[in-house]
Amino acid sequence: LCHHDALEPVGACRLCTVEITHRDWNGWKGLVTSCLYPVEDGLEVFTDSSSVKRLRQTILELLVARCPESDVIKQLAEEHEAFTEYKKFEDGSKCIMCYLCTRACAAMGLNAISAVNRGTLKEIAPPFHENAESCIGCGSCATICPTGHITMEDTKSVRKIWGREFELVACDECGETMITKAFRDYAVKTRELGEDYYSTCSNCKKKTLATRFTAVGS
Repeated sequence: LCHHDALEPVGACRLCTVEITHRDWNGWKGLVTSCLYPVEDGLEVFTDSSSVKRLRQTILELLVARCPESDVIKQLAEEHEAFTEYKKFEDGSKCIMCYLCTRACAAMGLNAISAVNRGTLKEIAPPFHENAESCIGCGSCATICPTGHITMEDTKSVRKIWGREFELVACDECGETMITKAFRDYAVKTRELGEDYYSTCSNCKKKTLATRFTAVGS
């Protein structure tokens, strides 16, 4: 649940836990997160042992208790036959604290959201629950969220996320909205691409390239 190819692994959700042993360990076995444990010669990995199954079930039981409204968590719990006996949070959300959203935001160079509070009150939010000046409404956090906890809504020329509204930029050719104006301005400053690059959407760019190649071929 906390994995994404574009980000370094952190082992936050623990669902990739496997059981390992080694030919030189005299029969000793241990449980580790497969996303973090380095591969080595002679390592033996068990992905479906009774210990692994029970640990995953326990993790999912706790996640169901914390996030009773998450369809993703409920589906995983069913697949792993994890039927929770824990008391469900009355104010449970869909957030599982996997930190994919905060890591994606940090990778963008923004750090507009982070984990705040402690224990059962811990949540992901902008600093002091106020509008983060560094947020550009790029939507990376909502797109990468595995449970749909972070909501984002695009209506006509406006994007709504984190309680804020961002003006959307429309393609000069087809009129489809693409990214927020704040995202475009940020990208122009931090990337080696001019503002003209963000005047047309990816589909129109592809059509233009296809037309050029066709013309060259003929």
